[in-house]
Amino acid sequence: MTVKALRIENPLDPVRMATLKHWGDLPAHTALEDMRSEATVDCGWGRLIFGQTFRSPERLAREICREAPGRRDVALYIRDPHVVVSLDPQKLFLDPSHTFRLPLRDVNLDISADRGWRIRQIAKGADLDHDEAVINRLYQMRGMVPVHEGFLAHNRGNSMIAILVAEADDSGEILGVVTGVDHVLAFNDPDQGASLWSLAVDPQCLYPGIGAGLVKALAAFFQARQRTYLDLSVMHDNVEAIALYRKLGFQRVPVYCVKHKNPINEKLFVGPDRYSDLNIYARIIVDEARRRGIAVDILDAQHGYFRLSRGGRSITCRESLCELTSAIAMSRCDDKRVTRNVLTAPGIRMPAQILADDAEAVRDFLARYQRVVVKPARGEQGHGVQVDLRTPDTVEAAITNARRFCDDVIIEEMVEGEDLRIIVIGYQIVAAATRRPAEITGDGRQNIRTLIEKQSRRRQAATGGESHIPLDTETLRCIEAAGYTLDSVLPAGQRLRVRKTANLHTGGTIHDVTDQVHPQVREVAEQAARALEIPVVGFDFMVPDLAGEDYAIIEANERPGLANHEPQPTAQRFVDLLFPHSRMEP
Repeated sequence: MTVKALRIENPLDPVRMATLKHWGDLPAHTALEDMRSEATVDCGWGRLIFGQTFRSPERLAREICREAPGRRDVALYIRDPHVVVSLDPQKLFLDPSHTFRLPLRDVNLDISADRGWRIRQIAKGADLDHDEAVINRLYQMRGMVPVHEGFLAHNRGNSMIAILVAEADDSGEILGVVTGVDHVLAFNDPDQGASLWSLAVDPQCLYPGIGAGLVKALAAFFQARQRTYLDLSVMHDNVEAIALYRKLGFQRVPVYCVKHKNPINEKLFVGPDRYSDLNIYARIIVDEARRRGIAVDILDAQHGYFRLSRGGRSITCRESLCELTSAIAMSRCDDKRVTRNVLTAPGIRMPAQILADDAEAVRDFLARYQRVVVKPARGEQGHGVQVDLRTPDTVEAAITNARRFCDDVIIEEMVEGEDLRIIVIGYQIVAAATRRPAEITGDGRQNIRTLIEKQSRRRQAATGGESHIPLDTETLRCIEAAGYTLDSVLPAGQRLRVRKTANLHTGGTIHDVTDQVHPQVREVAEQAARALEIPVVGFDFMVPDLAGEDYAIIEANERPGLANHEPQPTAQRFVDLLFPHSRMEP
């Protein structure tokens, strides 16, 4: 095994590893006997059921149907999967996934050092409750089933299951996770195998290579235990994941999964997806409505229009904008000047603002506030917005650019602090998240243009194509202000913000802080929604300190993207608002 500059930590061993040898150290056990009969392993999200250990297809079919509510069991290595499904076709289905295998005996694992993050094994010395909460958040953000409460603590010291996490060097934040199952310890596997499950990487992660690093580390882990192969199951249409696995040396093998028909697996066995043309902001609402038995009629998938109906009630929506939002409320949010007039009347804090129609007034405004923001009076998704302008020339150029999107342009006082998006539904806060401008991290090899393009592809993949970093004048301005050009090579580990605004659509990332918002700020958000008379709204706040009560509202969005705030229950609360009697109690 070749290991280059390995950066993996094991909390059980105080010595930083030069190899993975000690990860293979196992408790003393006897030589292999026959396979353990009817073997299953609890993986937290469900059971891994080893089909080859069952005495008959009938017994295996019954075991799969014993799946616990809210779990997702996987039955693998089944000699005759079609026979098993035929025994209970109303409850069982053949999973549309492929199995890939990495031979471990002779493979050379080149695990290079990656600046900015490291890999460690979850173990009893760690804060297991905290790790479990963060891992479950990653799973929920990726649409995966979370592990049940206490799973990590219950499996403390269990050598059968290996859970590796990637975490940031500077903050210790968990960026990704992967689970491995040792087949020898699970059922005395005569083939000496292992398998990989539940690989998840934070969609907001700025570091490249986290997924590949976790896969390599897990493979090295089992290679050190002298296992012969590492298997994994991946959906047939997950093109990006399959490309990664093939690049790492995995090859497809004829092994198939059988699963239980449950609400979690529904999209895998109901046939072609009639809603695949919807964007993620419409889709999250449609999925929630369908889960409750509410009829869905797609009116215009390209623009996000659909109609929801139940009983005698029917409501048309465009993503999170619905008929319950009046034209007056929508127009108040549409024009930033009107938004300010409505909200400042009851004493809500907003930045100072003028219309950019008088050159002398603009110069005086800049002289007074020193740093300003230029934005179209009407518009969304950050188009035409430029932040932190300090000279008359840059302000004038920004005004010209903003007029491409709206004839009326406003100048605002720049307010320092965290960019905080708060979602209010039914005049109650449902979610809050900080938004950070697009950043790249240097590797000492690739130029800034390439790093932006790669980060942009990752953002597009994580958001269903809704987020990317444009190579426009604003991006160039930010790069040049930092002393670089697109052809500059950013030093390894150095971060560079390539946008000033934190809009998701221009490559920004979003991080849930719902539980951290100060009660005063929460009260202001709900008061602002009532002032605008709007039942569903996203407010952009600037706050110097998340734990403090100081704030300024920058603007209001009448069609906020609810999908950006998972795992908070934004779609659930939206459908509750539209169809109160459909509310599903936890």
